[in-house]
Amino acid sequence: MPNPVKRHSRTRRNMRRAHDFLTAVQASACPQCGKFKLPHRVCPYCGTYKGRAVIKVEDLA
Repeated sequence: MPNPVKRHSRTRRNMRRAHDFLTAVQASACPQCGKFKLPHRVCPYCGTYKGRAVIKVEDLA
């Protein structure tokens, strides 16, 4: 395995680590049922996407 010849500076190390943070999930409310869902995906609760029924969801309760 090749090893680095010289040590990286603190600045270079910190610039690499700047992208390692976690981001919160950006959920939006479904316009049909009002529950939170991920954007650009079919709502898992009511099965609609862009106002149309795409999949049939059986009632789990």
